[in-house]
Amino acid sequence: MFSATRSSLSVLRTQIGKSTYISTARVISGQRLKYSSISAKSTVARAVRHQPAFGSLQHTHRFHASALANAKVPFLLADIGEGITECEVIQWFVKAGDKVEEFERLCEVQSDKASVEITSRFTGTITSLQYKVGDMAKVGKPLVEIEVGDDAEAASSVIDDATAAAPDAMSASTPRSAPEEGLKGHSNVIQDMNAVAAMMDNAPGKSERVVPPTAEHILTFATPAVRRVAKESNVDIAQIKGSGKGGRVMKEDVVAYLANGRQATATSTSSAAPIKVAAQQIPRGEDKVLPLSMIQKAMFKQMTKSLSIPHFGFADEIILDNATLFRTALNAHIAKSPEKYSFKKVSYMPIFIKALSLALEQYPIMNACVIDGEEASSAKLKYRAAHNIGVAMDTPNGLLVPNIKNVQSLSVLEIAAELTRLQEAGQRNALSMADLKEGTVSLSNVGMIGGTYLNPVVVTSEVAIAAVGKMQRLPRYKMVTDAETGKLVERVVPQQIVNVSWSADHRVIDGATVARFSEAWKSVVENPFLLGGMLR
Repeated sequence: MFSATRSSLSVLRTQIGKSTYISTARVISGQRLKYSSISAKSTVARAVRHQPAFGSLQHTHRFHASALANAKVPFLLADIGEGITECEVIQWFVKAGDKVEEFERLCEVQSDKASVEITSRFTGTITSLQYKVGDMAKVGKPLVEIEVGDDAEAASSVIDDATAAAPDAMSASTPRSAPEEGLKGHSNVIQDMNAVAAMMDNAPGKSERVVPPTAEHILTFATPAVRRVAKESNVDIAQIKGSGKGGRVMKEDVVAYLANGRQATATSTSSAAPIKVAAQQIPRGEDKVLPLSMIQKAMFKQMTKSLSIPHFGFADEIILDNATLFRTALNAHIAKSPEKYSFKKVSYMPIFIKALSLALEQYPIMNACVIDGEEASSAKLKYRAAHNIGVAMDTPNGLLVPNIKNVQSLSVLEIAAELTRLQEAGQRNALSMADLKEGTVSLSNVGMIGGTYLNPVVVTSEVAIAAVGKMQRLPRYKMVTDAETGKLVERVVPQQIVNVSWSADHRVIDGATVARFSEAWKSVVENPFLLGGMLR
């Protein structure tokens, strides 16, 4: 009376009142969707082929575009912009069998620019994960398979989107034949669901079922840098108990694990002896060949393009005595009302950034970008109104340059608040794509680590970048009033000095423009009281 093979036509079970009837899978664009890994109970529906048992009560259930129930649909990795085609899966927040709500986190992926958390578009149950931690997920390909339950409208919407986004992937294993209309009438009420489910467990193709990853592999929290350390040491990170916040595995945990040779797993509750993993012994002087990280790959591509641009360099020093007094006054103001601000102190950077924006008002070409620049005959300059000033940051994943949007409309204190947010997000590897996109000019404060004069590289989407060196207290000649004579005399006095190094796109900007622009910026930094007079 019925067939229980895996190649049977997928049939979805729908409840109407107290009766149960069977509906065939709908046809989309002339092709029938095939849903894999149907659970045992829902597979019962596809096996039944009985005549109606309700006398004169007749219902005809034909193919209908929104009549779906318990549909299992692939959730595709969406395009996250910037030309990214693949991302590394660095952790899962769910496992097979978990129920998820709309907007609930599914996983975290690492692109060559930042880490991004992927959230669910709808409510349902996770039936399978398509990638393991460390795998490279392709944009437009399924991340997980989710059963969307009895919400027919949500199921229809999701399947339509999935079909439009990846028709080839959806139809590659789909049979081409389908009945012209659905089964007519209700099926007999199934008395023993468990018996039929047991029959399906023994059906052909059961051995092809995919075993989902264990919770230990899915719910181990660690940054990509820590995962690389564990991988290089031939250590299963799921065996390490994390000491960080929320059980996150830290680099120190991996080192301690290698030193001890054994450690209880983070999620296991059994008393079985832990698996010992021998640390990889690397003799001194042994060469290692490692692949580039995602951030390094992005730098490789970007810097290769950037160094095709002819650079013009310019360097100068700035006296920070007045800026130091201005900063001290701001911090005294903040200390009086700490509840009003998300930061405790203002650094020099917000002052530098605001002064840079005021200089850009005078020299807008420094905020421009070259488009269609392969040939001089087709090249154009785009003058950008927004001052989205990028700040180079040293994060656990490497160098990233988020930008503060629309600095021309922000005060020094507002810039300080946004800079604090970006710095905190960078240390958590939580910078978003929006934070990293659409920068117009950049500052690098590498002087916090060391160095005086530097040689920054202009990126292709900008025409200028500055690198700020370390601050030093140095002797300088200065005209001062002599206490005895009252006359101006030259004296050697200590002053707070910082060096700044500019690089500009010499295809479109000449040296005189860079020098004048730097002087305009320097004058505001050295005399920050001008900020009040120049603001609108």
